[in-house]
Order: sequence, then structure tokens, then C-alpha cells
Amino acid sequence: MSQNKPARVLLNAPIGKTLWSMTWPMIIGVATLISFNVVDTFFISLLGTEALAAIGFTFPVTFTVISLAIGLGIGTSAVIARKLGQDKDQQARHAGSSALYLAAILVAVLCVIGWLLARPIFSLLGASAEIMPLIMSYMNIWFFGAALLVMPMIGNSILRASGDTKTPSMIMALGGLLNAVFDPILIFGLGPIPAMGMQGAALASVLSWMIGFGLIIYWLVVRKKLIDPIPPSFKVFIAAAKKLLTIGLPAAGANMLTPLSMAVMTAIIASYGAPAVAGFGAGMRLESLASLVILALSMSLPPFISQNFGARRMDRVRAAYRTALFAVLALQAVVYVLLLLCLPLIQQAFAREDEVAQVLAWFIWIMPLGYGVQGWVILTNSAMNALHLPLRALTLSVVRLFALFVPLSYIGSLLGGLPGLFIGGVIANVITAALAYRWFMRILDQKDAQQRDQYGESYGT
Repeated sequence: MSQNKPARVLLNAPIGKTLWSMTWPMIIGVATLISFNVVDTFFISLLGTEALAAIGFTFPVTFTVISLAIGLGIGTSAVIARKLGQDKDQQARHAGSSALYLAAILVAVLCVIGWLLARPIFSLLGASAEIMPLIMSYMNIWFFGAALLVMPMIGNSILRASGDTKTPSMIMALGGLLNAVFDPILIFGLGPIPAMGMQGAALASVLSWMIGFGLIIYWLVVRKKLIDPIPPSFKVFIAAAKKLLTIGLPAAGANMLTPLSMAVMTAIIASYGAPAVAGFGAGMRLESLASLVILALSMSLPPFISQNFGARRMDRVRAAYRTALFAVLALQAVVYVLLLLCLPLIQQAFAREDEVAQVLAWFIWIMPLGYGVQGWVILTNSAMNALHLPLRALTLSVVRLFALFVPLSYIGSLLGGLPGLFIGGVIANVITAALAYRWFMRILDQKDAQQRDQYGESYGT
């Protein structure tokens, strides 16, 4: 692996060009995945309102498992990229194989607990007796195959840690495409294949995950030789697992804060009536697409930072961080203009009532003004994890969402109704971005000083 060009180019190639070459494949992969998730929801909606409601109830449970996987993926990427930057290739291989086994074990345990407690959990979430059979028919299969979802996610993190973002983006896109192909066949039946309804929707997902799992294992073990088939010993596995969980568990917790804060926001907005909730919900769905570049950069920036941090190239860490922030600010300004130009089309697509259209207009006029600085916070969070500072990243998420975003949005709603609520959210993002930038630059100064004390004059200075 020492001769693997992608694993070394991050230490020497031009920063802006390298970040772009890593980010654009992720933009395509994430965009494809989002679009096929929409297709997935569309096919399930054809089964009726109850089926669509059943899928809605599954979100908190499935997102818990996915959050754990995302957190472990962040930990995996940070640990492996730093090892590669330190030229510790064998330790990077051990960490990669340990990460896959650790993810499989943790998700299996979580899914067994979820399966045993499924009915009480969904009852607490408000699922009715009529919808419960639909939920269980879907979740019984989902729980069985969840490990096959998580393994490709961890494998993609290993590839990104080596500097390869093209392969993960292709695997993500292929998974979404296969799911979209399998969905109508298994849900509604085709030829000898019977219609399986909700079970078919779950099975379509599991089959696409299974193919993704096979591809990622082949790529990691055979093509790239980035991992060993198994950890060399139980002692090595335990040591690697501790390092992965140190970063992975706080990162998973940070990911779970976002839906929790959105649940609080929805409760506040619900006091303005159903049209307000509908308009806000449509706006939030648009936000995931509008923040595509931010999401892609949050996946490509951490490996770059971790490798250069491991190689003691703090000058490149600082330059990459600043480059990413100002690129996001410029790109999100363009996105804002495009959203305004497309507002009539967006209202026509999502709003069936004038009140919903009005709320959606307020959302698009105001909220995207803060997407650029919101990107600063998200990228700072990712960069902190890349420097192996997961608790600080978690603290930043808590401050942003529960010390500023939710309270200022609520105060704004009291002062100016729904427009005031949206303005409060933008102000919260601006304040958090300024705090995040100053905090991270101070961290970089401290890390640079520590490296100078430990190793002497740092590289690149």
C-alpha cells in the first residue's frame, strides 16, 4: 500500500485541485443516492397512505442504526487516514479489518435488541394497531439485513481514507440504482415473482446492500489490498476497536442530534397549523439537495486533514480547511440565487394550498441565506473528528443546535411569527460559524505548537 498513489497524493498535490478531485465524485454519488431514495418512497406511496405512514414510523429506528454506522465510518476514516499519513500501512490495514468486524457486531446486537422491542418502540412512537403489521413486515427483513447496509458504509470510509472517493461514489450510486430496479419488481410482482408489498420494499433494499457488500469486500481485499480478511489477533482487534469507538460513538451521537432538534422545531411550527408544517417539511427536503456540496465536502475533507495531520503537515491542514470554507460560501451563494429563480416551480411542485406556498416562499427567501455558514459548522465538525477530537465536535453540535438554533428560532417566532423563526435560525448559524472558525483555528495553533515541541520545526514552515 505504500506505493498506492491515492494514499500519498493527499500529502503533496495542490490543495484546491486535490479537494475538488475528491469531492466531485462524492457529489454525484450522494445526489444519485438521494434521488433514488425519492424513487423508493414513491413506489411505497403507491401501496397507499398507510404504507407511506408505516415507512415514516420506521425512520427513528432505522436512523439510529444508520447514525451508528456513520459515526463508526467517521472514526474509521480518521484513524486509517492518520495511520497512512504516518506511513503505518500495516496498522491501517489492521484498523480497516477491525472496523468492519466491529461494525457488524455492534449493528447485529442493536438489531437484535430492536427486533425484540420493536412493537413497544413503535407503539411509543404512536403507531396504530392497523399500521403495526405493515411496520413489522418491513422491519423484520430490515433488521435481518442491516449489517449488509453498514459494511459497505464502513468500506467506503476506508476507501475515502486512502484518498479514493470515486469508487465509493460509484458503489453508492449503484446501490441506489439497484434498489430502484428491485423495488417495483418485488413490491408489485413480475412474472413468477409474487407481489410482496412492504416485505418486497425491505427485500429490495437488502438485495442491493448484499451486492454492495460483495463489491466493497472484493475492492478492499483483492483490488486495493487495504484490509486483511481478518484482524491478525484478538488483541489487535480490541486495541483498534477502542480507537475507533473513541471517535465513532461521539460522532454517532452528534448525527442523532439533528433529527432530535428538527423534531423540536416541528413541534414549534405545528402551533402555526398544518400548512406551516407542510411548508417547513418541503423546505427541509429541499435543504438536503441544496446542501449537496457541503455533504460531499464533509466526506472528502476529513481524509485529507487526517493524512496531513499524521504527516505533521499542519500548513496543509490549515490551507485545506480555509479553502473548503470559502468554496462552500461561494457555492451556496449561487445555490441561493438558483432557489429564488426556481421558487415558482418549487411552489407548484410541493404546495397544494396558498398557505403552504407562502410558508415555502418565506423558507426559501430566508433559510438558504445561512446555508453557507451552516456549511462552515458542518465542515468544522468533520475537521475536528479528523484531528481525533470527537468530544469537541460533539460539543460544537450541541452548541449549534440546542444553545443557539432552537432557542433563537423560538425567540424569532415570538417576535416575528414564521419569518422571525427562520431569521432566528439564520442568525444562529452565523454566530455558530464564527465561533467554530475561531475555535478550530485555535486548535490548529495548539496542534502546531505541540508538533514543534515534539518533533522540532514542522513541515511546510
